[in-house]
Amino acid sequence: MNPIRKGIMAFQRLIPNKFIRFLFVGGLNTAFGMAVYCLCIFVGIPYFVATLVSNVLGVCFNFVTTGNIVFENGDPRLILRFVLCYVAVYLINTAVVRLLILWGVNDYWAGIVATPVAGVCSFFLLKSFVYRKKTDKTTVKPQQL
Repeated sequence: MNPIRKGIMAFQRLIPNKFIRFLFVGGLNTAFGMAVYCLCIFVGIPYFVATLVSNVLGVCFNFVTTGNIVFENGDPRLILRFVLCYVAVYLINTAVVRLLILWGVNDYWAGIVATPVAGVCSFFLLKSFVYRKKTDKTTVKPQQL
């Protein structure tokens, strides 16, 4: 077994709760995306291209880390569902920010308050739509008398 896989398994044993692992991996994913953005800016890439590059690479990195570390499923066929979940989370996040702004909350606080809402929505969407456990359809439940 390779050292990366061993490290992932040790992390999963240390933190068995998937939501807590999701929070840790979210921090790692954020750091990765910011590092890519900063590197792009450092080498002279315009901010709008740097944002695109960091988002595309960030989603790919996030897919790998979230799938393997949090949900223990690295199946590459799930990428489309993963991306669709993040589109939904973006829409939810934007709607929450908009609603808070309509209620008189300033733009900064609206974004701060919406972030944990988006994070929780992200976790449950990924858990139920992308990484859901398949049920065994061959198992027959006994009928109740």
